[in-house]
Amino acid sequence: MQKVKKAVIPVAGFGTRMLPATKAMPKAMLPIVDKPAIQYIVEEAVAAGIEEILLIVGRGGASIEDHFDRAPELEAALQKPGKEKLLADVRASANLADIFFLRQKETKGLGHAILMARAFTQDEPFVVLYGDDVIMGEDPVAAQLCRAYTQYGRPCVGIREVPRADIAKYSSMKLSPLSENLYHITDMIEKPAPGQEFSLYSILGRCLLTPEIYDILEQTQPGAGGEIQLTDAMAVLARTGGMTGVDFTGRRYDMGNKLGVMQAQVETALRHPEIGDAFRDYLRGIAQTL
Repeated sequence: MQKVKKAVIPVAGFGTRMLPATKAMPKAMLPIVDKPAIQYIVEEAVAAGIEEILLIVGRGGASIEDHFDRAPELEAALQKPGKEKLLADVRASANLADIFFLRQKETKGLGHAILMARAFTQDEPFVVLYGDDVIMGEDPVAAQLCRAYTQYGRPCVGIREVPRADIAKYSSMKLSPLSENLYHITDMIEKPAPGQEFSLYSILGRCLLTPEIYDILEQTQPGAGGEIQLTDAMAVLARTGGMTGVDFTGRRYDMGNKLGVMQAQVETALRHPEIGDAFRDYLRGIAQTL
């Protein structure tokens, strides 16, 4: 089985649900304590053994490129006693992996963004990490997908059960159990209308695809929202050869909405080695006033 060495991260969306914060700053650069959301996603890919990463950016994406580049002037200013950790942190983001950038000039949907990655991934399997979804845990979700791909040899998707009231916002999987947290997926639908649901399992933020997806995407017509939906193309894969669903472990934060951003901020701050204890005391004091 071919080792998965490449990842694609689409981060070209407008971030309309986070306006006005995202008017001049990509939502991928929204901070979670002291690192932007996109760095957590890149770090997950690297922890899973990914060596090359393509970030598909939109207007305003220069700040993302700058974050993963060296900053000689800043580094020079930090080369002073007592600034060693800050200097190491600044340099670390530039040394995570081989990171490449491609601009999506028109936002025609996730499927269109992935189709742009064809020259980058070529004939290799690759992981897609959605830019809206930060998932934290001891076992990177990208690594969970890679193991399932090695085991079954099929494209994989990271799935979770969602509340019935929310399934119309996501996708719905037609599936049957394989083993433990793994499922065989034979169909799926994006944003199902009431009564169209296959199950309450939905793709949440991660998938592992093979090169066959590109020919399918080229034939995929705009779907929900008038956009080229990656789910519609993956549904063809599922119907023809099947896919593996991984009911993944890890805490997911939806960085596309205000509550998800605040949950990520609070829970990460509680675990943070520098401010965790002080922040916990602060929250206890706040909780007494509620």
